[in-house]
Amino acid sequence: MNKSKVVLVQPPIEDFYLTKKRTIPYGLASIATCIKEKGFDVEILDSLATNKSKKIEYPDEFSFLLPFYGKKDVTAFSLFHEFKRFGYSYEYIGAKIREKAPFIVGISSLFTSYGNEALKTAKKIKKFYPQCKIILGGHHPTFFPEKTLNCKEIDFVLRGEGETSMALLCDALKNGSDLKQIPGIAFKKKNSFYISDPSWVTDLSRLSLPASDLINHDYYQRKNRRSIIVVSSRGCPMQCSYCSVSASSSYAPFRQRKIEDIIMEIEQQSKIHDIGFIDFEDENLCLNKTWFLQLFSKIKKLFANKDVELRAMNGLYPPAIDEDIVSLMKTSGFKALNLSLGSTSKTQLKKFKRPDVISSFEHALFLAQKYDLECVSYIIAAAPGQTALSSLEDLLYLAQKRTLAGLSIYYPAPGSLDYQFCEANHKLPGSFSIMRSTAFPIEDTTSRIEAVTLLRLSRIINYMKYLIDTKGKIPEEKPFCGQNKTAFFLDRQLLSEELLQWFLHDGKIRGVDAGGEIYTHIADNNLTQKFIKKIKKIHIAGIKNAG
Repeated sequence: MNKSKVVLVQPPIEDFYLTKKRTIPYGLASIATCIKEKGFDVEILDSLATNKSKKIEYPDEFSFLLPFYGKKDVTAFSLFHEFKRFGYSYEYIGAKIREKAPFIVGISSLFTSYGNEALKTAKKIKKFYPQCKIILGGHHPTFFPEKTLNCKEIDFVLRGEGETSMALLCDALKNGSDLKQIPGIAFKKKNSFYISDPSWVTDLSRLSLPASDLINHDYYQRKNRRSIIVVSSRGCPMQCSYCSVSASSSYAPFRQRKIEDIIMEIEQQSKIHDIGFIDFEDENLCLNKTWFLQLFSKIKKLFANKDVELRAMNGLYPPAIDEDIVSLMKTSGFKALNLSLGSTSKTQLKKFKRPDVISSFEHALFLAQKYDLECVSYIIAAAPGQTALSSLEDLLYLAQKRTLAGLSIYYPAPGSLDYQFCEANHKLPGSFSIMRSTAFPIEDTTSRIEAVTLLRLSRIINYMKYLIDTKGKIPEEKPFCGQNKTAFFLDRQLLSEELLQWFLHDGKIRGVDAGGEIYTHIADNNLTQKFIKKIKKIHIAGIKNAG
């Protein structure tokens, strides 16, 4: 064992899909640089930096999804089908750790829905290499330290932001110092637990730049150019009840980094890599207009004539967007606005503790069209107390706007006000692993059949928008042909158009399996009929063309 060796692990993920550009281990790189400053040799074992995936059986707690997802659909209306483990196998991870022989292994456990994968990783590592100390950190163990420590393979939990505390813990374990002095630490103590409060970094400027050299950049690239993530702020001053990092939650307050530190970080990477894509992971990139204009004026200058695409994929707050900001976004490299709408219902917005942003949202759409930026607009459906008809109205509203409709099925985020409400009212699902949008975790005033119907209707709306942009119109409705098989020589586009025509006639959402068999998806007939009745009376806008 090398007492100066630390390995940080990003575990595999078990789910229906994986978005590669969202899994860059930025947080581990930020922690790694602080550990290195203590004199340790640090590596990141990124289990997701591979195209390996393996189809696995639906876990028992997911069996209720089989009627919704159990049959493959090759058309544009497909949702999900195969459940997979994405990344290296647990055995491979265990063998790699044994080969590297570290003193300490830190495992990232960001999302509660993937908490099992983090624990499976820890168990396999201990089996292959029992000598090491295993530390779990991230959002999930921050809010569930005791449940995490009930796994005997976990030696320590670090709660909150891990840069400072992980470095101090590594140092303390090497030198035998008092562990109770480590901020945010939790560990087993005889027949009980020692659990300290979460640790938050109050001054982000005191942190060194992430150790980006430890990230497998060859894997994280788009169009043969590097993709990077930048986090320019932490926390959120908003009060949204569904969010675990809002001001109404138990998360840390809103903090923005210094502009010079962000520029230094991007410059450092641009000297090493041919950067083609940067995603700013912030929830509130434009809240401080002066800060935003200064930052992106510098980024614009840094990447002049280099064709670097910028994105803020978590969604921007519409009231913070004005023409100065959109104009600069366009000239600095943004090609799309990701907008956070939430809902158009005033009643639902009050439940979400979120202001009505319709007016500013429509102004943002106007500015996006003026500056030739595409838009994606996010709404939430199936939250406690939220009706399917309310969500249908949200979808129909977005159908008329020059934007993609981004429908997110609600899931309870630990630490949020809504999680507390669900827990107090016995609305939480029976398993942590189904607390994800794809599993329709809350069945309250919106049923699961209604939720999956809304999700499919959002796909249909976006497909209609695509047809408006590419063909100028939506095809006329026509009766279902009545045959069991479709002409499989037709391409996906032609198949999808025909299914759309049948749907507009009778309200049945059909799919086509890999063998060409036509079948009908499970859907709520009341919702689909209301959708068809109303969609025929409104003007549908494209994604690029408002019409």
